[in-house]
Amino acid sequence: MEFADFLPYLGWMIGGGFALGAAGIAASVHTTKLKIKNGYPLEGMWGQSLKPGMTSEAAERVTLLTQENAQLRAELGSLKDRLATVERIVTDSGYHLTHEFDRLREKEIAQ
Repeated sequence: MEFADFLPYLGWMIGGGFALGAAGIAASVHTTKLKIKNGYPLEGMWGQSLKPGMTSEAAERVTLLTQENAQLRAELGSLKDRLATVERIVTDSGYHLTHEFDRLREKEIAQ
């Protein structure tokens, strides 16, 4: 194959290259927008942080979120304990009731 054989397709090849490049740039812009929107740190070309300093507002927010996290974990622990108690009541009382009914039936039959 010679270069002349590729000439009819040259426009498609160049257009495809530009389309691929544009798609890559659009994907990079979209990724950066999502990082900014969701609060992820931005990184430079070599992985360095673009915003290394922490503001007092960010530190306060981290403190508040840490406190809220601790409260929610404590509440979750108490709910787990309560659920275990309810499960124990439900399963044990059903077991005991069945045996009580059986005992009463045996007493009726014996009389």
